[in-house]
Amino acid sequence: MHIEKIDIFEKSKHPIIGAGPCSAESEEQVMQVATSLANKGVTFFRAGIWKPRTKPGCFEGVGKIGLPWLKRVREELSIPVATEVATPEHVEQSLAAGVDILWIGARTTANPFAVQELADSLRGVDVPVLVKNPVNPDIELWIGALERLNNAGITRLGCIHRGFSSYGEKIFRNAPQWQLPLELKRRLPQLPMLCDPSHIAGKRELLAMLSQEAMDLNFDGLMIETHCQPECALSDNRQQVVPDELFVILDRLVHRTICGESNEIARYRALLDEIDNDLMHLIAKRMQIAREIGEIKREKGLTVFQPFRYNEVMERYTADSALHSLDVEAMKDIFEVIHSESIRQQLKIVNGI
Repeated sequence: MHIEKIDIFEKSKHPIIGAGPCSAESEEQVMQVATSLANKGVTFFRAGIWKPRTKPGCFEGVGKIGLPWLKRVREELSIPVATEVATPEHVEQSLAAGVDILWIGARTTANPFAVQELADSLRGVDVPVLVKNPVNPDIELWIGALERLNNAGITRLGCIHRGFSSYGEKIFRNAPQWQLPLELKRRLPQLPMLCDPSHIAGKRELLAMLSQEAMDLNFDGLMIETHCQPECALSDNRQQVVPDELFVILDRLVHRTICGESNEIARYRALLDEIDNDLMHLIAKRMQIAREIGEIKREKGLTVFQPFRYNEVMERYTADSALHSLDVEAMKDIFEVIHSESIRQQLKIVNGI
């Protein structure tokens, strides 16, 4: 891929900071937030004009009437402005209003037909485009969106990591799965990679932690949703912060300057920590299922240990270990421990402990 520097970012001090409300709600609101952010280290002002919502009836953005508000921010406060586009019509109207940066949202990135339509509408236009990761953890789909835009002649490209959807109870609104954006960064090191901790967190209390984690992983910057009255926001009110809270988060960021091999080791250790955390949650989930099976065995008067099941599982793990070039005996040891703990959990249920 032929990628050029995004000039707006090149002039920025590290890290790149995009801030502004989830949605542009009124001209007064847009100007109030933008004025609070002006001349305080914010690289660009972000605000959604069109908002893709999961269900009808939710606030879906003010539409094109909000574009003059962004233009006013740009002209009066000298801050570059950015908004999300999902259709060729959005692209046309945003460019006509002089929007400096466009971004493609996660739902759109997941649809190659929609991305291709946007790429075709941008052909021959020199504008920076940031691409959010697709909703589901699919790095090839993410890269495919970047390639479609690049094939249309868009060379000033960047990425935004906003986490991935997952089912069930969870700490984060969208699981960070840091290994995916870092793998994309490894493959395409020339691309600026921003983190959107607002959409990963889903709640403002986690923003500082996630922002620091992104900096520790050598992300190029952050895009944080900022609103003067978050509790009154028409969309995503739980994950937005007031400008003063944003500045506290930014002021407290630790900027690490590890060089060479140490930087690489730190990055991989962070990935290991993320994977280990996932393993811990998966093991806990496995034990919960084992306990539920124990309840069924107790009710039906079945023995806890089922030899045929044990042999079936161990044979499968042995085959999978070889397939993944892992030491078979080491993997057998690991899964024997997991199986033994599952048996212990079931015995507690059967014996009413």
